[in-house]
Amino acid sequence: MKFTDGYWLIREGYNVQNPADIRDITHTSDSMTVFAATKIIATKGDTLNGTLLKADFSSPMPDVIRVKLFHHKGKVNKGPAFELFPSDTDVQISVDEETAVLTSGQLTVQVNRKQGWNIDFNYAGKRITGSGWRAPAYIQDPDKKAYYREQLDLGVGEYIYGLGERFTPFVKNGQVVEIWNEDGGTSSEQSYKNIPFYLSSKGYGVFVNHPEKVSYEIASENVSRVQFSVEGEYLEYFIIGGATPKDVLDNYTKLTGKPALPPAWTFGLWLTTSFTTDYDEATVNHFVDGMAERDLPLSVFHFDCFWMKEYQWCDFEWDKDMFPDPEGMLRRLKDKGLKICAWINPYIAEKSYLFDEGMENGYLVKTPDGSVWQWDLWQAGMGLVDFTNPDAVKWYKSKLEVLIDQGVDCFKTDFGERIPTNVVYFDGSDPVKMHNYYTFLYNKAVFEVLEDKLGKGEAALFARSATVGGQQFPVHWGGDCSATYESMAETVRGGLSLGLSGFGFWSHDISGFENTAPPDIYKRWVQFGLLSSHSRLHGSTSYRVPWLFDEEAVDVVRKFTKLKCSIMPYLYNSAVESTERGLPMMRAMVLEYPQDPTCFTLDTQYMLGDSILVAPIFNKEGDVQYYLPEGKWTNYLTGEVLEGNRWYSENHGYMTLPMMIKPNTLLAVGKEDSRPDYDYADGVSLHLFELGDGASAQADIVNTLAEQELSVTASRSGNVIEVKATGAGKPWTLVLRGIGEVASVDQGMAASGEHGAVITPAAGASSVTITLK
Repeated sequence: MKFTDGYWLIREGYNVQNPADIRDITHTSDSMTVFAATKIIATKGDTLNGTLLKADFSSPMPDVIRVKLFHHKGKVNKGPAFELFPSDTDVQISVDEETAVLTSGQLTVQVNRKQGWNIDFNYAGKRITGSGWRAPAYIQDPDKKAYYREQLDLGVGEYIYGLGERFTPFVKNGQVVEIWNEDGGTSSEQSYKNIPFYLSSKGYGVFVNHPEKVSYEIASENVSRVQFSVEGEYLEYFIIGGATPKDVLDNYTKLTGKPALPPAWTFGLWLTTSFTTDYDEATVNHFVDGMAERDLPLSVFHFDCFWMKEYQWCDFEWDKDMFPDPEGMLRRLKDKGLKICAWINPYIAEKSYLFDEGMENGYLVKTPDGSVWQWDLWQAGMGLVDFTNPDAVKWYKSKLEVLIDQGVDCFKTDFGERIPTNVVYFDGSDPVKMHNYYTFLYNKAVFEVLEDKLGKGEAALFARSATVGGQQFPVHWGGDCSATYESMAETVRGGLSLGLSGFGFWSHDISGFENTAPPDIYKRWVQFGLLSSHSRLHGSTSYRVPWLFDEEAVDVVRKFTKLKCSIMPYLYNSAVESTERGLPMMRAMVLEYPQDPTCFTLDTQYMLGDSILVAPIFNKEGDVQYYLPEGKWTNYLTGEVLEGNRWYSENHGYMTLPMMIKPNTLLAVGKEDSRPDYDYADGVSLHLFELGDGASAQADIVNTLAEQELSVTASRSGNVIEVKATGAGKPWTLVLRGIGEVASVDQGMAASGEHGAVITPAAGASSVTITLK
């Protein structure tokens, strides 16, 4: 929200008060409070009839500093509040006549007492940002509505990322961003997943701890600052430090929650009925059998909305006219090796028998006069489940338990954004704060029932909406995109932004949700979709099975589905890292290469894990431009080796694209390509790419329970490569990519292979020495 008229003037009718004169600083063993008048105090009389603003500084965990700015602290503060996970922190505080300093880990805040209002945030002794003259402010609009604002310095060449799943330009500089969940598709400034956290290219993050609307002006109202504001008497935010952007995301997700690890089967190909299409069991079997007949590995079948009767969403009952034997149908599908997903939402239509149950028991959100809140947008007469009522949560979960007992393995938790604010919640929560927060309670309830019924490690959602903490309940998908190359590109931007907001696992509707893609877009999107964390064929008014597009589309789906299954040992280890460090599997280039300025603005390519660069193709002609950081990179699909630190322009058919492996990589490739969940360590092939002299590479292989089974390290000195393995209880091989022959192998044997020399360790050997020619 903008409060100024240009740089010098205030908008008419607004009263803006800034801290101008620090009057006192108090502190305890772990926090300090700064008291600042909004004018220079020259005499004791100046202290009367004026405003005293306060700033609390503390630390919830190492390398994180909490800042709370407030005017009047006596206001009632209704929930909800984001769930945070603080840890023990050793805080140092020093206060003298010149400065007051609070230190947490390597992060410090320094208050300069003799300079009006001048706050510096430093990491490892280097200033990263600060709050200066006229930056924070307590503001009243012409109607006396109160706001609190902060402005943090933005350096020359500094870029801002994140703020949730945003489809606008990847770099947020110059943008106005409203943290307010909306069902706006992927082609607007609105977002399903609004996260009040941004990441800076200078290597720090800022998290605004408010579930209600947060308004950002990023190098816009004041072009040298990032401004954020909320309505009310206080503003709380956290400065999050780290040695690298990855460390910042690690710290942010330590504070707000780490992503759970999705089951291995979720990484395979998902196929859905699509939204408004007609389907019954025969239709479903036609699709499932058609995939099998064409050797197209399928892992999950999803039933979209119309598995329930129209006008009755959600009653969680199968449409008996279309599915007279749902238990038998699900059993038959599962006998084919499939997992089952069912669409749900948190709305109860009036025609649903559950509406009366919910109304009579107080399980639905109410209006201020005590009526059930209803409208006709989406489902006629629908009400909204009140997840602040524990009994309503149990009631909602009980309906899902029936479906799980029938054979449903996961739920697509659609919607959760269209949440009214003129309502009353069971626990008295502030309805404005609940607008964004509602999705957290909704998805948490569904995730919990899956864990309770299926076991920890087996729960998975396909969620559209999210707020802070929602990353704990994966997977999320990008919402309603269109069948165009432009929408494919905006989808990539949305995924990259969400990944820099603490979310590890993300998907999208392959070939676009709205309309039906021409064959070329379908095939290009399949490449991108199967080189994403999760992969789903889904649409609105038409089916998405590949043979309805053309026969080459069948071949493309087969090739890239099998490719993804084959690299699951690498991908699943990357997924485990996502749960441990809060890193996205699909990573913006700046996250892996924060020292390479060329990577700062790249948004049409990404890293899948830390070793695979993917550059999707966004045109019918097959032309692509992409950038490679320093080193020798190898195209996994063609074997071509390219020198990095430069741009490339290429043309690709539908069976290839730039899928580049960074140098000094030991990539784990499994022996299975027909399913994503298998024994990754048994027969794994470790492909070694461009190992430089003096360099080393490591691959860790975990099983589907996330337990490490094998770790292999390759180190090179001159023409000798030393390979060491721990936990090698199952057979494995080493492939020297691009090296056809070797001079000798100690504790193993060499043979020629398709991609280079194949080294097979001797039985029981934990180390192998390879001498190159």
